[in-house]
Amino acid sequence: MTVIGSRDQGADVTSGSGSGRGGDHCGRGGGAGPATEDFLTHRNLLFTVAYEMLGSAADAEDVLQETWLRWAGVDLGEVRDRRAYLVRITTRLALTRLRTLGRRKESYVGSWLPEPLLTSPDVAEDVELADSVSMAMMLVMETLAPTERAVFVLREVFDVGYDEIAEAVGKSPSAVRQIAHRARAHVAARRPRGDGSPQRTRDALDAFRRAVETGDLQGLLDVLAPDVVLLGDGGGIKQAVLRPVVGADKVARLLQGGLRKATAEVRLRPALVNGGPALVLHLDGVLDGVLAVRVDDGLVTGLYAVRNPEKLSHMDRETVLRR
Repeated sequence: MTVIGSRDQGADVTSGSGSGRGGDHCGRGGGAGPATEDFLTHRNLLFTVAYEMLGSAADAEDVLQETWLRWAGVDLGEVRDRRAYLVRITTRLALTRLRTLGRRKESYVGSWLPEPLLTSPDVAEDVELADSVSMAMMLVMETLAPTERAVFVLREVFDVGYDEIAEAVGKSPSAVRQIAHRARAHVAARRPRGDGSPQRTRDALDAFRRAVETGDLQGLLDVLAPDVVLLGDGGGIKQAVLRPVVGADKVARLLQGGLRKATAEVRLRPALVNGGPALVLHLDGVLDGVLAVRVDDGLVTGLYAVRNPEKLSHMDRETVLRR
């Protein structure tokens, strides 16, 4: 059976002998069969669907592996729309895993933040996609029930039809329309403000980075919004704030104090994470964390610090996201 490597966004395919009912094969020296080709064509889309539903790249990859195993046994002659069929499989598997993740998060130490992804500039250029995978929006989607989240992601981000969503989530089309309406209203009431111009965002990130690196308290206060919120995720493995820190003065003094206590060489590198601005923290040359930055109207309104090492495995390469 063909196996799709779950840890490589480049969709590594290794092969043995055998084939699925769809006539797929990838023998040594042979070409990929139709099932493999279809899966690889839509792999980045499927990963994005699973990640937006789960907030975890590791779990999204596991869902993709399960999707492939299901897909390899499908009779392709019976499939009218292969893309829709693959999305349906991925959604169903992600829903099952999402309910399991909910139980896992109940015992999580401190705040739970999505797993950060190093993304390419083309993600940032797709405004709707970048917004949907941003830390701020992913946290808003965390407040939706599992089925609501699946419906919202498929409809609002990927523009999937109500009939197709109904098949994916096991509801009637009319019920899906009602769920979509409820989810949109829920998200709209909590949706972060607009980012503003890209240049103002870059200027704010540069000013914030300089202030953090130099320990400039006034510089931090100048770039932080009065109601800025800092969230930290150490997973009980690394030190991080256990509860949200709110307010420019508190956040500025926390950042300034943390830098002063550091005994290692600190380096902050600007990066695009989840389609938005971020700083990648290295201590003595070793990756220590990611600080995603939310900027609105030229001021930093949200800081999302991920130090849990189990969530940093995708920061060594760009992850391809697609709609």
